[in-house]
Amino acid sequence: MNRKHMRGIYSVEFAFIGLLMFMLLFGVVEMGRLYFTVNALDEVVRRGARLAAVCNIDDEVVLRRAIFNAAGDAGDSQLISDLATAKLKLTYLDVNGAPVDNPADTVSANGFRAIRYVRMSLPDFVYKLFIPGFGVSITLPTFQATLPRESLGRHSDSGEITPC
Repeated sequence: MNRKHMRGIYSVEFAFIGLLMFMLLFGVVEMGRLYFTVNALDEVVRRGARLAAVCNIDDEVVLRRAIFNAAGDAGDSQLISDLATAKLKLTYLDVNGAPVDNPADTVSANGFRAIRYVRMSLPDFVYKLFIPGFGVSITLPTFQATLPRESLGRHSDSGEITPC
């Protein structure tokens, strides 16, 4: 073939190969973002359970710090978009793994004294893809961490509430 008939072939070839290369590039970046988000959410529930095991039951700072916010920052997470403290679920469990009815009740036997484990979970977190042209959202599985209770914000000798 002569050059006159081959004039636009390079543009067409670049369009096909360029599209595939950009899709591959965006896919690699998106997989990296997804991997980071999954690891960060796993750390959020682990960190939240650890803080709940050592901090006072009524302390609101636990959930804020679990999502990597400052103690006074009640907004969404600065690290993970669309993550708020309202999405986290904190549960205090007894020796059999059943939820404690009233964990703040220090008098009742089914209250504060029944707590043996602390569970933090994050159900149904929706991950939104960043790839242009795809408005796909992925619902991630429930993230969960269970740890044995520690001080629960009480001083071991006097029973006084200690700040977190």
